[in-house]
Amino acid sequence: MEVMNQRQPEFDEKKWFHLFKNKARVLYPSSDPAHDFLHIQRVVNTAKSLCEAENGRWEVVMPAAFFHDFINVPKGDPRRPYASALSGEATIEYLKSVDYPEEYFEDIRHAIEAHSYSANIKPTTLEAKIVQDADRLDSLGAIGIARCFATTSLMSRPFYAEEDPWAEKRDLDDKNYGIDHFYQKLFKLIDHLNTDTAKKEAEHRVAFIKSYLAQIKREI
Repeated sequence: MEVMNQRQPEFDEKKWFHLFKNKARVLYPSSDPAHDFLHIQRVVNTAKSLCEAENGRWEVVMPAAFFHDFINVPKGDPRRPYASALSGEATIEYLKSVDYPEEYFEDIRHAIEAHSYSANIKPTTLEAKIVQDADRLDSLGAIGIARCFATTSLMSRPFYAEEDPWAEKRDLDDKNYGIDHFYQKLFKLIDHLNTDTAKKEAEHRVAFIKSYLAQIKREI
């Protein structure tokens, strides 16, 4: 008697997208504007665009983008380098609870763990590269400026050093001065992006930040 091959159930993108969006809406508080639900929405939208341009697997990228900050450890906290690993573990537990296809779990976990700048984990899959790029692009451009100063306020640091705003006679110190963060970290992100699509977008965003800082320099 011939045994019929069992077909795998079709991936219901709309179902999972709405479920994850509703989960994310209550997961990310508005108390940290740099890592709130709006940040998640932007990263998901950018990840979708990168996924389409680079032919990545949305089944992996979508949950990883939604939950890459599942456990948010504040900037400056000594546990910060472990936040992405904690987020990866929490995400897998959540995905198990909603019966998400297990075949994607390890790639989702890796994409979440590797997205973090602090964790310093090299992405080894296309999907992890896409999630990392999407998150880093949100640190650049007009939104990147807003996020930088939002974090600056949360850390109670001034926008710039009074005596030497542009670090001409001192070392850069973004733990104490907001503007320093652009030069100490954010401008360097463009050299650490993975996909050609993200690199092209980053060039436009970095150019905008530089024009904005030129205006700040005139005003100071």
